[in-house]
This record gives sequence, C-alpha cells and structure tokens, in this order.
Amino acid sequence: MISGLPMAVPEPGLPARVRIHEVGPRDGLQNEKAIVPVEVKAEFIRRLAAAGLGTVEATSFVHPKWVPQLADAEQLLPLLDGVPARLPVLVPNARGLERALALGAREVAVFGSATESFAKANLNRTVDESLEMFAPVVAEARGAGLAVRGYLSMCFGDPWEGAVPLEQVVRTARRLLDLGCDELSLGDTIGVATPGHVTALLTALNGAGVETGRLAVHFHDTYGQALANTLAALRHGVTTVDASAGGLGGCPYAKSATGNLATEDLVWMLHGLGIDTGVDLGLLTATSVWMAEHLGRPSPSRTVRALSHQEP
Repeated sequence: MISGLPMAVPEPGLPARVRIHEVGPRDGLQNEKAIVPVEVKAEFIRRLAAAGLGTVEATSFVHPKWVPQLADAEQLLPLLDGVPARLPVLVPNARGLERALALGAREVAVFGSATESFAKANLNRTVDESLEMFAPVVAEARGAGLAVRGYLSMCFGDPWEGAVPLEQVVRTARRLLDLGCDELSLGDTIGVATPGHVTALLTALNGAGVETGRLAVHFHDTYGQALANTLAALRHGVTTVDASAGGLGGCPYAKSATGNLATEDLVWMLHGLGIDTGVDLGLLTATSVWMAEHLGRPSPSRTVRALSHQEP
C-alpha cells in the first residue's frame, strides 16, 4: 500500500462508523464446486477476524444435499472457539436451528424472498409458506436468547419476474421484521439495483414504519453498481453493509448472480470517506490473496489486485 492512501476526505452527513457484515465464508464459498477443507474454512474465518472484521458469517445449517460446500457445519463451529468476532449462521428451518443450537450458536439468520419465483427456486415454497416456516424458527431462536437476522432476496429485481414493485418488497420486509428479526438485510441478489432505486426502497420502508437502523444492504456487483448503491444507502443513514472478502460468491439458485461486493473495495471507499470500519486493509487483502491461492484463481476484487499486483 502507498502511504497515506486512500486520503480520507469525509462527506458531510455520512455515518462515522460502518459495521461490515462479512459473508465470505458462507455466501462467498457456497458456490464453489471444489470442496474447501474445513480446516481452511476455519483459518479463513480466523484471519478475517484478525483483520478486524467483527462480524463473520460462518456457515449455513442447510441440508448437505442442497449446498454440499457447507455440509461440514458441525465440524467447523467447534474449530472457531476463541475467535474474537460475532459468528452468525444461516438456519433455513427448524432442523437447521436445532443443529445450530446444539453447537452453541449465538446468532442465526433466516433467508426469505420478495418474489414468488425465487421463493420457489430457493425454498420450494411460496412467500407465504416460507414466512410460516420461519415464524417458529425465529420465535424459538429469540426465546433461546439468540439474535436473529432476516435476509430478503430479490429486492431490486428477479431473473424470472423482472422488476419487483417497491410495495411488494416493503410488504414482505415488514412481515419478516414482525416475526421478530432484529435486523433485515436487503438483497440485490442479481446485482441490478441502481442508486435511485436504493434510495426509493429505503424511503418506502421508512414510510412503512421500518427504522433505517434495523436495515442492512447486500449488493452484488453484476453491473458494477455495488459501491454506488452502497454510497446511496450510507447517505440514507444505513450503517451495516454486507460484503465478501475478495469478492467471492454469488447465489446457487440465481444463475445471473455474480460476486458479492468485495470487502476490500468497500473498505477502500469507506476509509477514503473517513468512515471507521475497524478493518486493517493490508491484513484483509493478504487473507483474500491466501484464499485465492487455495481456490486456484485470482481474486476478482479490484482493490486486492491493485494492492497485491495479482493478474486478472
């Protein structure tokens, strides 16, 4: 890194600090065809935490048939004892929650859809049926003292249905929060959002009584809009942003989805805006280079390539 870069030039009205919800070990790796050894996953998470990421989504307790890459959840969590970070896990149903609770998970997430097509593809249920499935899961998790995050996918567009009306997203988001989710992550699953759309959705959610402080954003960079969309969300007051180290990931049920917003690219922008993240960009970049070597290909993150001189 060149000393003093990026130069911090704050923009008035932006948050002083942003919490990055790191999804690389779960959302980033779930699409990898070659199985990553559990010891490598554990070391990946340890390195991310050492780089200053305070929230690292570790894995998913989904049935191994659907996401073989994450079939080792029971083996992974015991390897993470002592990791200095929040380690939420995805639980798709009551059985997933049961498995997570047995291993001492303290934070869980459920994954819903704003559209019927994706609910069918991802959960083999309608939107209503998926919310009915989540209700007892969220209630039991809350009863056990766990924090619960809700993911809402296809908030900005759907590969089968096209444009998704704002009111449709707001209605489903409100219902997920009403189940008892502490936080809701708004997903641009196929990366089609633009900044004005982001602002309009956040405004509509506020109009429906959803406080901005309960919202996070999760952007994919399919059309190169992820950072612009993130800046729009920051200007609206959002302070939690999902990202994936090295730009890993996509969605196994949405074939047009490319990688998540790269955590390094996000950190570079945030630090340039004078926003505190607690992340050491050098350590984070080294971690993504290390993982890229295990995966056998360079990181798609522009910042990782620039700082490590990786070839595209």
